[in-house]
Amino acid sequence: MASNMRIGGLASGMDIDQIVSDLMKAERMPLDKLKQKKQILEWQRDDYREMNSLLFALRNEVFNMKLSSKYRVRTATSSNEAKVTATATSSASTASYTITEVKQLASAATKVSTDTTDPKKGISKDPTKKIDVTKGLHSITGDFDKTLTWKAGSVKSETIAVTSDSTTFTLSNIKTADGQSVLLDDGDVDGVLDDIVVKVDGKVYKVVNRAPLATGEVQIDSDGKLTFFDTIKKDSTVKVDYYTNKEIEEKTLSEATKEIQLAKGSIVGNSFKLEYGGEVYTYDAVDKRIEDKNGNQVGTIDLESGKITMDTEIAKDTVVKITYQQNYFTFGITTYDASGQAVTEKFGVQGNESLNTVINRINSSSVGVTMFYDSFSDKVTLTRKETGDFNKSGDEIITSGEFLNTVLKFGSAVEQGGQNAKFTINGLETERTSNTFEISGVTFTLKDTFSTSDPSVSISISNNTEAVFENIKNFIDKYNETIEKIQNKISEERYRDYPPLTDEQKEAMSEKQIELWEEKAKSGLLRRDPILSSGLSQMRLNFYEPVSNEAINPKYKQLASIGITTSPNYLDGGKLIIDEAKLKAAIEEDPESIEKLFISSGTTDSEKGIMTRLYDTIDNIMEKINERAGKSTWTNNQFTIGKNLLDLERRIDAFEDRLKQIEDRYWRQFTAMEEAIQRANQQSMYLMNAFGGGMQG
Repeated sequence: MASNMRIGGLASGMDIDQIVSDLMKAERMPLDKLKQKKQILEWQRDDYREMNSLLFALRNEVFNMKLSSKYRVRTATSSNEAKVTATATSSASTASYTITEVKQLASAATKVSTDTTDPKKGISKDPTKKIDVTKGLHSITGDFDKTLTWKAGSVKSETIAVTSDSTTFTLSNIKTADGQSVLLDDGDVDGVLDDIVVKVDGKVYKVVNRAPLATGEVQIDSDGKLTFFDTIKKDSTVKVDYYTNKEIEEKTLSEATKEIQLAKGSIVGNSFKLEYGGEVYTYDAVDKRIEDKNGNQVGTIDLESGKITMDTEIAKDTVVKITYQQNYFTFGITTYDASGQAVTEKFGVQGNESLNTVINRINSSSVGVTMFYDSFSDKVTLTRKETGDFNKSGDEIITSGEFLNTVLKFGSAVEQGGQNAKFTINGLETERTSNTFEISGVTFTLKDTFSTSDPSVSISISNNTEAVFENIKNFIDKYNETIEKIQNKISEERYRDYPPLTDEQKEAMSEKQIELWEEKAKSGLLRRDPILSSGLSQMRLNFYEPVSNEAINPKYKQLASIGITTSPNYLDGGKLIIDEAKLKAAIEEDPESIEKLFISSGTTDSEKGIMTRLYDTIDNIMEKINERAGKSTWTNNQFTIGKNLLDLERRIDAFEDRLKQIEDRYWRQFTAMEEAIQRANQQSMYLMNAFGGGMQG
């Protein structure tokens, strides 16, 4: 135990702490050297990665310059933009088009509410009291000019997630034990149920209540069983919009309450039944109240909103069951898509929904129409969102249901518009559904009609020399900027008299002094680096060597021939210089050859375009740097410097263990010396005391 104690010079009078510290400084010097080597490797690794970031950004620019769109910047010019305008993409050829006639412009089909007896009459019964578009439709039924027949039942919607391939499914929200069933008789024509909508992943199926089935059909029965002819695959989604004869809500009250809110509104009064505690309560339409079996009032209900208010609280945890019907109606809209196929949407509207709500539902549906109500004229319009004639045999917009055809008066409306644009281009008489259309990369927009007796409109497609020049110039600026940074890095002065600072040295310096020192210590770590130096040389060759491609005009096979040369100053590291006039002239004269010069493909470097070569070269440089310095996401054992760092870390750890042992040894030696001196002192004192005591006696 005594040998492990550290005695700090009490016996000898020596400063053992300082002596050991000084001895350890000498012992620690090799460790400082190892740590400095590690720091230099870390700085060098970071410098490499910084260069790789520059090259990565340059490679992205090169990738963009490999796209033909950088060299095919087309400009479209119209001789009469009041009649026809045009724009061109890079895929357009340099060409000209002549439009000699525009017989008619494309227009969207429109229908407007039309009264059969008075075309000026709107949809409101009283012209001075227009329809309130924000109120529930059932509550304002009497405000419409025409009568609407309401249905009684419940509007339902259910989504089924298909967990395995199947042809049969069952709606889960049908309480058959309580007499709830799916309504199947509405709109039944030849077994087809028009009001019920079934979609599988957005595809509409024909709903029938008959057999046998055909592909694209689904049978539904009153219990909510769906039977498809087609197998519905796993992970599909089946959405069903349907109607039941009544709604049944059953709930356990979480707290004592007088108020219950039904899930639906626009309640049919004589259908209402409330059950709890063994009692049944009904609605009295005359007194407008909820009564018990003896005719006594127990509460009220707002039929429009479906809110029940009882006269006395119903206790917590009471199970209440409410059965009712709601007022609703249905309608449909059919339009046609670009291939002439009918697109139909069916709508079920609850009585407490407003006209605004119905309009919003129509406008956001898949039928592609826009509806709006104009309060000034008191009319409603339906307009296709697309121009053109998609139904050659009839109207573009077909409405069904009493609400649209009678109440909103679309049944007698005459459709306007819905025609294709008709024109003659380069001698070809043709049509388009839209006034804006694309031909071979050129987008034309017809603005006005004109005949063959009027001046023709010419559209010229040419290459935009200035835009192509700017694309090339901007790239060369980026290239020169990158080359300059790399050249500066491999030309940095190396200050070997400024090694990395040790922790002890840093403690004796200010932050500014440390910053200035490390600026020099980090300098020149990539001086004359072979990877970067050879990379710059290869990039210079990429630009200098001609491109052997038969598609290129012989006079434009080399960069110098189009006005791009390398700087004669070797210190610039191969920066490029542009003769703007010469480059623009080459682009103007032969844009196809300029494009090929930059982006040709081939099996050999001589066949490859300059950007193709450059991309490969940069890729190769980056790969070599990665092998040397890795990426930030890599571990040290994946690249050379990292492996060296791991080796240094192992050596540092081993050396630190050795230093600890040396320090312990020094302390043991000095402790032993102190103990020996202490024993000698004790013996000396004993002798002195002994001799001194004998003489005195």
